[in-house]
Amino acid sequence: MNDVSANAVSDSPFVRYRERLDSHAAALAGGLSDNWFVETVEKLDAEVAAVDGHGFTVTPTAAMPELAAAAGLDVELHAKVEVDNVGGSHKARHLFGVTIAMLVDEALGAPIPDQLAIASCGNAALGASVIARALDRELSVFVPTWADPPVVAALTELGADLRICDRRDGEHGDPCYLRFTEAVAAGSRAFSVQGTDTPSTFDGGRTIGWELADQVPGLDALYVQVGGGALATSASLGLGDVALYPVQAEGCAPLVRAWNRLAPEFDLDAAEAAQGDYMWPWDGPHSAASGILDDITYDWLPLLRRTRETGGEPVIAPEAAIVRAHELASATGVAVSATGTAGLAGLMSSPPAPGSRVAVLFTGVERE
Repeated sequence: MNDVSANAVSDSPFVRYRERLDSHAAALAGGLSDNWFVETVEKLDAEVAAVDGHGFTVTPTAAMPELAAAAGLDVELHAKVEVDNVGGSHKARHLFGVTIAMLVDEALGAPIPDQLAIASCGNAALGASVIARALDRELSVFVPTWADPPVVAALTELGADLRICDRRDGEHGDPCYLRFTEAVAAGSRAFSVQGTDTPSTFDGGRTIGWELADQVPGLDALYVQVGGGALATSASLGLGDVALYPVQAEGCAPLVRAWNRLAPEFDLDAAEAAQGDYMWPWDGPHSAASGILDDITYDWLPLLRRTRETGGEPVIAPEAAIVRAHELASATGVAVSATGTAGLAGLMSSPPAPGSRVAVLFTGVERE
């Protein structure tokens, strides 16, 4: 096996950090070689590049003192920028990790699924469609009636089996997610960015934290926008003991509601046994940060565990802060959406101690 120093020469995070990936451990445990793993990753990455124009590389992290000053923040601010990643966001990282794990399983004898499935309002669906096209696999995408037309057009161009989901009479919860779960129950393979349905989604997401730890040593805090919860959970797992501050919009904050109901004991084991007492669909989600309007924070338990372990706490960003953060971040020249800057809105709303070294994640390209 190659040592870690040899991994560092690769531009691919999935090669550079492979010895930390669960899929790599599973491959070696099953008798596959490190060379097989690298060749499989590089072949898949080349196929992704043929579809999307580029594959996966380590994304940049930039010091942003001018942005911190404009936001009135007395912190050392760093932003990890994911908008030029495959599919225009971090979502494809998760799904690439899912795909590697799936290919390892198949190489070790697991059946190849006839159909993949995902529920998403935008970026996750795009990332999944790019990778499914690269794999030449069938993918059903369950999207809401209000999905952005450019996203719908891109999904159609990528050949996804697009399913527009309206709410049925008397139905509670996200209709896209409900149709997705029905498809999985009928035999499709979950190909999602929710760890509850696709646990290997954390494997790819942790590469964000590993990169950030190498790029900005000694971070004090990480503020991350939260919809389903996999991004914040996996990035935090990669970073280690950096204080995690998950950020939700005031128009959709089921994670913060669960946190408040758990206080002050925070008995997460008890919460796991009675999840419906703490996590249920948010009524009428709304925000300019439309990509974090998951009415349920699907990965809320592992996310709150990470938050507690690192000494952070969830943050609610008022809508005015969501809008202002997007304006300020856009002025830096980064073409990032209001969803992608919601972590900055949380930082502005509840900053840490003065002088703290803080990171935010700019995820999700601004689409016209």
